[in-house]
Amino acid sequence: MDARKLSNRLLTAAKYVKAGAVLADIGSDHAYLPAYLALNKQIKFGIAGEVVKGPFENAQHEIKKEGLVGKVEARLADGLAAVELTDQVDTITICGMGGPLIASILEKGKAKLANHPRLILQPNVGEKEVRKWLMQAGYAIVAEEILAEDGHTYELIVADYAPTEAHLDEQALMFGPLLMQTKNPVFISKWRQEILKQEEILTHLEQAKVVPLAKKAQILATIKEIEGVLNGIS
Repeated sequence: MDARKLSNRLLTAAKYVKAGAVLADIGSDHAYLPAYLALNKQIKFGIAGEVVKGPFENAQHEIKKEGLVGKVEARLADGLAAVELTDQVDTITICGMGGPLIASILEKGKAKLANHPRLILQPNVGEKEVRKWLMQAGYAIVAEEILAEDGHTYELIVADYAPTEAHLDEQALMFGPLLMQTKNPVFISKWRQEILKQEEILTHLEQAKVVPLAKKAQILATIKEIEGVLNGIS
């Protein structure tokens, strides 16, 4: 993979970057995404934020290699500290991290979101944490996709600032308000796996000398909810 040939998950994220955007890609992994978008003249300017020196140097190398100096800039900084309000960033991408980490990066850098940029987020676990943060920050989810790549499942969550439309119920937080409508094969596979996982936990619980009834009830309720969503019963 390089800036000219992105992985599927990054191509999916790239789709939601509007033409002429000023982009900050946090945890940029060789600056592949902003470099790809700059090469395709899809963005005005790109920032590749990296907190670790090695990946930061890789990003610098990729930018030079592709002749993008002045169009994409690598910055060594923690999370949204890579962004200044004067950059006038209108799109932020954070891809391929755990949901709780994405939520904490956004919370910690909240001051940098004063201009309400579009957020394109791709957690590989803990998606509920991301949706919860978005809702509390007044962001409404406008697009969602789920895909499998290299043994991981990634959920892409695209959100725009719209406080009046931001509310999600518990079920939407867990499954994704748009994903649970489309229920593609990756979504079905992910949640069938989750049922198997919960059933395994149940088996272990039932082997205990004293069965924790509250925990058992909770697991049974989770299984029932997942089956309800998969079978179209809300």
